[in-house]
Amino acid sequence: MKNKLTFLFDGGCPLCLRETNFLKKRDITNKILFVDINTKDYDQSLFKDISYSEAMSNLHGIMENGEIIRGLDVLAYSYELIGLGWVYYPLKIKFLSPLLRLGYRYWAKYRLQITGRSNIKKLCTSQCQQ
Repeated sequence: MKNKLTFLFDGGCPLCLRETNFLKKRDITNKILFVDINTKDYDQSLFKDISYSEAMSNLHGIMENGEIIRGLDVLAYSYELIGLGWVYYPLKIKFLSPLLRLGYRYWAKYRLQITGRSNIKKLCTSQCQQ
């Protein structure tokens, strides 16, 4: 069975890792391929040329048809695939969706600071392909 979604995640982020482990446990039909971008083995050429730096800036997913999705859309689709799509139903509510997306953009921008990690420049020293 081909995966419905390739889910690029930062395995060095404790909160991201917690969310990913939750999804992995519930993905009993293996619809999602989880790829840790925070390993030396991450090869962007295998994943639509999404660089380490780009992937660190926002959650990325690659759908079965090759379309790239980002941020909350990755989480919403992941939850749909594991049968818990209702969790992200608020994204479908016209007045709530922009607020939720704004909150996620804030999280994505400041998550390294929030989780006490190095900034992206320091992380890129060893990970980014120039």
